[in-house]
Amino acid sequence: MDSDYIKVILADDDEDDRLFFTDAFDELKITTKVNTFNDGVYLMDYLNGDDVVLPHVLFLDLNMPRKNGIECLKEIKDNPKFNDISVAIYSTSASEEDIEKTFVLGANIYIKKPSDFKTLKKVLSEVVTINWQYHTNGLNKDNFLLRL
Repeated sequence: MDSDYIKVILADDDEDDRLFFTDAFDELKITTKVNTFNDGVYLMDYLNGDDVVLPHVLFLDLNMPRKNGIECLKEIKDNPKFNDISVAIYSTSASEEDIEKTFVLGANIYIKKPSDFKTLKKVLSEVVTINWQYHTNGLNKDNFLLRL
């Protein structure tokens, strides 16, 4: 990584999920800076801003108002400015259709939101410590869905 910390963003409309997410990172022994956004419009406005520090990993909920995760993913993958962002789909949905669609659109990994805090910490630790360059070189549908 380029800096002393891993920059993480979560876009999720559920306030409790955002709180659990930031609390989990607070407890992990990984140096991170976490920003959260409550919908895709705010996320994309931030990412498209001038002098923005782009995240290393973006956790993207699929079901958000105004602009959903699929729309954000398409915008991110269509803009070369965002080529270095690893996108983790972070959703309550585990439907094959959602998994397939986000895989085809170029997301790096798909995570079904964990139901307990301990598993959430394990998932987040795993995702932010992945060597993304190596992981995405051999990306296939079998290693796209994170199972813990």
